[in-house]
Amino acid sequence: MGKYVVKTSKDKVYFTLRAKNAEPILASQGYASKKGALKGIASVAKNAPVAVVEDQTKEGWKKEKNPKFEVYTDKAGEFRFRLIAANGKSVGHSEGYTTMAACKNGIKSVAKNAPEPVVVNEEEK
Repeated sequence: MGKYVVKTSKDKVYFTLRAKNAEPILASQGYASKKGALKGIASVAKNAPVAVVEDQTKEGWKKEKNPKFEVYTDKAGEFRFRLIAANGKSVGHSEGYTTMAACKNGIKSVAKNAPEPVVVNEEEK
């Protein structure tokens, strides 16, 4: 089972979903409060297990309904994904992957580790 690590940095609160092996697999945007970050965590837990994959790296890709994982390439040519909730808002993004297979494994890991959130504060890790 994964866990969500909540961290406050300056005036924002962030969370990172970590896999069982403690590797980060999804990072959040900055939230104004811990309450907002906890709502973001609840959204990831709800949406990730049922999200479909929209592969934007393919020519003529098909737009999928939300919730979804949007797979894209960044400026460095690495594969990344972002989780879009049912309401159309982005609730997390991945690191860069050198292969599409690794990116898809990251998506599978998020879907597997997102439900039943265990939340810890950064200093409690």
